[in-house]
Amino acid sequence: MEAVSATFRAGYVAIVGEPNVGKSTLLNALLGQKISIVTSKPQTTRQRVLGILSREDAQIIFLDTPGLLQPKYLLHETMVRSAQSALADADVILLLTEAGRGTVLPDVVGQTLEQGAVGKTLFLVINKVDTVPRDQVLPVIAHFAGEGKFKEIIPISALKGENLEDLLKTVIREMPLHPPLYPPDIVSESPERFFVAELIREAIFEQFHEEIPYSTAVAITEFKEREAGKTFINADIVVERSSQKGILIGAKGAALKKVGQSSRRSIEQFLERPVFLELHVKVRERWRESEGWLRKLGYSAGP
Repeated sequence: MEAVSATFRAGYVAIVGEPNVGKSTLLNALLGQKISIVTSKPQTTRQRVLGILSREDAQIIFLDTPGLLQPKYLLHETMVRSAQSALADADVILLLTEAGRGTVLPDVVGQTLEQGAVGKTLFLVINKVDTVPRDQVLPVIAHFAGEGKFKEIIPISALKGENLEDLLKTVIREMPLHPPLYPPDIVSESPERFFVAELIREAIFEQFHEEIPYSTAVAITEFKEREAGKTFINADIVVERSSQKGILIGAKGAALKKVGQSSRRSIEQFLERPVFLELHVKVRERWRESEGWLRKLGYSAGP
């Protein structure tokens, strides 16, 4: 094993912010590969996703978090707690906003930072600067700079890769001197089952509108790797009402078949091997309000 330089840095960086400001897009762009699902709809991310970037001079463990929102369901409360947990673990916090949202941060963002960012290095990252004229970005930077809350304010475009190297250099300067925390050849600690379930959820978010994606969870019930042939994956898609089940399945199963085809392609690309995917739709009434069901589906409702 190669010796690690005495100047090597390693630590945790939490990416937090409102829903749909581009947190998952940023994580994927920084890692150079997709590990966090991305859709155009808010509240896609429900659990923190750990992504590891290993470089010659540093190892950064990014924590992508659910968007901060005022909870309506017990599920939302677990999402907020997931973000709070990431803040507690982080050496550096990136508060992500987007250029078009101006200078007002929602109360839930301020409250979360007040509780979890004390004593932490806090950066403001203004995303999507490619979507507004430059003369609209500068006043936003000036406003937040005047508040004195942020050590650095960094404008970026995660989608177009603008200024990401400067962001990384700025983050690395704040990392503690420490040897790597993970082997350099891995990009996440989550099992393949987790990513497969997320890719199925992504396909549902892309295909359906309004309440269906938000009422849906995915549980992997079988995952069998075979030496020869396709990996067999069986998944339950959980909804809250029979009417939602009917919509998700569609006439003669057409809608569910489309979800299966889309998610299978994504899963095969992620796993880099062929997959046989079976999907089943199950009704679990008010699962978003049930601590027991949240735990069974992988969403911890504990503190």
